[in-house]
Amino acid sequence: MHAYQSAPVERTVQTPSSEMRLLSNSNKVFWNLTKLSISNQTPNVLVKLQPASYRSKSTDGGDGPEASTKQKLLTYPVLPLNETLQRFLLTAQPLLTPSEFEKQKKITQKFEENEGEKLQGLLEEVGKCEKNWLAHRWLTNAYLKYRDPVTVYVSPGMTFPYQQFKDMREYVKYTAQVIYGLGEFKGIVDAGEIPIVKMGKNELDNSQFGKVFGTCRIPIRGTDRIVYNPSSNYVVVIYKNHFYKLSLYDSEGNLLTSATLAKQLEEIRDAESNVGVPYGVLTTDSRDNWAEAYEQLVKNPENAATVKTIQGALFTVSMDECIDLKPGQETNQLILGLIHGNGSRVNSGNRWMDKTIQLVVNPNGNVGFTYEHSPAEGQPIAMMMDYVVKKMAEDADFGSCGSTNVECGPQKLSFAPLNDCVGQWLFYANRNIDKLVNDLQCNVLKFPCYGKNYIKKQKLGPDSFVQMALQLAFYK
Repeated sequence: MHAYQSAPVERTVQTPSSEMRLLSNSNKVFWNLTKLSISNQTPNVLVKLQPASYRSKSTDGGDGPEASTKQKLLTYPVLPLNETLQRFLLTAQPLLTPSEFEKQKKITQKFEENEGEKLQGLLEEVGKCEKNWLAHRWLTNAYLKYRDPVTVYVSPGMTFPYQQFKDMREYVKYTAQVIYGLGEFKGIVDAGEIPIVKMGKNELDNSQFGKVFGTCRIPIRGTDRIVYNPSSNYVVVIYKNHFYKLSLYDSEGNLLTSATLAKQLEEIRDAESNVGVPYGVLTTDSRDNWAEAYEQLVKNPENAATVKTIQGALFTVSMDECIDLKPGQETNQLILGLIHGNGSRVNSGNRWMDKTIQLVVNPNGNVGFTYEHSPAEGQPIAMMMDYVVKKMAEDADFGSCGSTNVECGPQKLSFAPLNDCVGQWLFYANRNIDKLVNDLQCNVLKFPCYGKNYIKKQKLGPDSFVQMALQLAFYK
């Protein structure tokens, strides 16, 4: 056992409180208030995580790149204080006893009569100057200041159809085709050819499509930050905890064929027979733990250069160690593998959880995305997955169009010899991810009766519907 490996952790189960209570302090009040302002948006109120700077092709006529124009988005409004507080009370009421709710109403009224008016005035002034006053504040407070691990708590998994690989050659070929497909989809995004979706007459913001490739979260104590590298031209492949830089394009910017990419993936596999130090597991830990470890890790110039290269990749590709699938548990294992990698002794070190897009491919046929949620909602990720899956299903030769001129083969990204300080943080990260894995249970249930279309016909929002179902289940 290496010094950075943790011993098996005894599982502990915490019993949740039998009753939910809303704290009366102002931080908790406004946290719930902010969430309410989003969950109760009207059709004319659009919440965006990024400014409307992405150029997309309009669907209202015009063809060719010259048809690309800056989107015309509505301004996110500042609601009247009284309306905001009434919405807050409606949300708080089901969570409180009658006596607690009466107390909360008095607290809310006192706030409205005192500091509420002053704060509302400040917010209205901000609202006059900013297209979307909530966007960057929501990003900072809901995501970048959140200190629990992104693993399990923030980053969802998105599954591809289950694959049945006959051998490792087929596994590598498939992985290369998906990488090629993602590169092709990025070309569509860069060309501004993602259709603009409208809600009635109003355009929905397409900026998120330009924010997922080359994006990475950086751990900083207190508040993380995000770096964007949309002009990146490579991916980082993680295999047996080793990191490799893999170019997607030739010297003229042409996408390499999937066969060319597959050959380089084979080179990476042939080069590594031993499992490396699991630096990636550091990214699964709490944000402050990772921030502390990060400071120590990048003190060494060699480590700093490697980490910067990982952060600058368009996305990462985790070629995982094969794990046996238990009969009847295949879907559960797929989800868990994407969410946390199954622990320090399996694939949790074969990740870089800060990257917005992580493609995870296991020889057992489990394939999917793990995506860091802060830069974007699920729509861009789901759309690129659907694009790749459809292309591969319709075209047996998908990936054959492109360049075969490899300017530079896969480059291994090296870390400096492990020191005691970083080794200690690895020990903590391994221990914590193993506890997190042991504490998380997953049982996927497929509901065949109806889906989002039926819910919409009932004039209900699918997201709100599912949230209420979860709350009802918890209550029962």
